[in-house]
Amino acid sequence: MRLAFASDHAGYVLKKALLEWLKDSEHQLIDLGTYDTQPVDYPDYAEKLGLKLLDGGAERGILICGSGVGASVAANKLPGIRAGLCHDTYSAHQGVEHDNMNVLTLGARVIGVELAKELVRAFVAAQFSSEERHHRRVKKIQALENKYCNADAPKSSL
Repeated sequence: MRLAFASDHAGYVLKKALLEWLKDSEHQLIDLGTYDTQPVDYPDYAEKLGLKLLDGGAERGILICGSGVGASVAANKLPGIRAGLCHDTYSAHQGVEHDNMNVLTLGARVIGVELAKELVRAFVAAQFSSEERHHRRVKKIQALENKYCNADAPKSSL
């Protein structure tokens, strides 16, 4: 599987550890940055990772920031990206199986390296369900994206 990785400065150390752990695996690893701990903005890396998936350059992505929340929010702004913040293995595999999650988001300041490895293992091993109810629900998610991702859709303000 082609796996894209991206992080902000807070997620850099965890991203580096996961890439090192997976380097001899059967997976093709794509590191989209950041490449050090100098402060950067997580939405930039969420976009890079999302675009890599959307253009077919990777099948799934792993996105890491301090809490995982901001990166997840940003990634989910890209139509076709279904990012889930996970702290447990059930959510990491169930998100793929039921929701066709294609981005695993992790909080480097929330979980440790060993749990992150377990989450990545569960995420990568999972397959989207063939059950009709799950396909129906993902189609409804896509319909929401189509409905609200246009010029006439209501916009939030800061």
